[in-house]
Amino acid sequence: MPKTNKKGSPPMKKSLICAALAATLFAPAAFAQSTGGDTYRPDKQVGEGNAFIAGNVGRTDGGTAGRFGTGDFNVFESRDGRKTGYGLVGGYRWKVAPAWGVGIEGGYTDLGNLVVRNAFNDDAVNQREDTNALRGWIVGGNARVNVNPAWYIGARGGYFRASDNNADYYNSVGQDLGLESGGNDGRNSWYAGIGTGWNATENFSVGLHYDYFRAKSGDLRDPATGIKFEGPKRSTALLGLTAEYAF
Repeated sequence: MPKTNKKGSPPMKKSLICAALAATLFAPAAFAQSTGGDTYRPDKQVGEGNAFIAGNVGRTDGGTAGRFGTGDFNVFESRDGRKTGYGLVGGYRWKVAPAWGVGIEGGYTDLGNLVVRNAFNDDAVNQREDTNALRGWIVGGNARVNVNPAWYIGARGGYFRASDNNADYYNSVGQDLGLESGGNDGRNSWYAGIGTGWNATENFSVGLHYDYFRAKSGDLRDPATGIKFEGPKRSTALLGLTAEYAF
């Protein structure tokens, strides 16, 4: 019998997921180079660029993602914290090779404050005051390679300024620890994502993307002693649909 981890999965499962993601990104690039052809925005010359706007919406993992390439997205299993997440970005991308585009982006992401089903009852759709799920601003880079004019592979990553976690903290017997949260320090982190999709036209594309946001709460402080220490990890992943319009 193969050894398993505490969750009953083979020990190498998470490593294989990461390897598969890497293969998905780089293998098509090699294929595109071997086949040749002007597959990325044939209407533009190398060195030219264009602005774009993009949005994504999907299912968060409920805070189970410990590192890039992980997360529990089982939609048939209920988990507290796994809700609807979304993101909005704008940016500019340059054509750097016949099959490649590389650019910059900036925007905002919300990873679980929305409960869409509440649109059909009296509860609020935006649960920020109750759940305080991870959210924040991002700025970074992105790249796309068109394996052919209709099929792209995309990657992104950069700086993530996470929200604080303005909550009360208790010990194992339920006593309020009296810690101050929501500090400004310790909230700077990073995000990364990968995906693939269909170029419906030269300007509009849709795809399936995985995005990982590495984050923790702002540094906590004990008012009695003044000592600061790291807040709890809050890393969250989002698996969802992405749409982009390029000008």
